[in-house]
Amino acid sequence: MLQAGPALKVTIYLNQDTGSSGGFLHDDILGFLHKNGVEGATAFRAHAGFGFHRRLHTRGAGDVEGQHLPVVISFVDAIDRVNAIMPDLLVLVTDGLVEAHPTEVLKNITTVEKVLS
Repeated sequence: MLQAGPALKVTIYLNQDTGSSGGFLHDDILGFLHKNGVEGATAFRAHAGFGFHRRLHTRGAGDVEGQHLPVVISFVDAIDRVNAIMPDLLVLVTDGLVEAHPTEVLKNITTVEKVLS
């Protein structure tokens, strides 16, 4: 479990329709993070956004602008774990932006849920 203290927060900005050899890039990235032991990651689908080409993409638009919406993947983990996976992660991200910021984990607690049988 991620301990309180210094960590890195990584944010990856993509388009939801960016493909990869296995399907969609955002799914491949989440699978990569899971396989490599990252504590947890979240993918957010945006309502609207624009990027390098400066075209506004909005949910519900009937043309390509409605299909090319942003996805943001975010995760926080120990500095050494992030540094260990970063070279492979950067190779995996073929289109998008990756940023990392130092952060401080103040509290990380997980409640074990009772499984009903």
